[in-house]
Amino acid sequence: AKRAKRFPRFLVRQMPVLLTVYNITQPSHKVRELADELNISKPAFTRALDRLSEFGLVRQKPNETDRRSIEVQRSVKGSVFLSEFSEMIIRSSGETFGD
Repeated sequence: AKRAKRFPRFLVRQMPVLLTVYNITQPSHKVRELADELNISKPAFTRALDRLSEFGLVRQKPNETDRRSIEVQRSVKGSVFLSEFSEMIIRSSGETFGD
């Protein structure tokens, strides 16, 4: 039997954070701007972001001009994860709906 690919375990609020980071066209984002985009508190956003960083799906780094501000960047691992995840969903929907 073919073993299913393992994906990191996410809490429900982490996937919207990940998708927001990858769907905005700028290469890096400030935490406050992204939290505002999702209409969630900065602390809640930061907790989700820390977890995504632990998985290597995003990168966080201090802003070069304002060290108090953290910038969020995409990672190669995060891009690969989303690509594989979307392929899995497409395959699953085809099996479910008979495509």
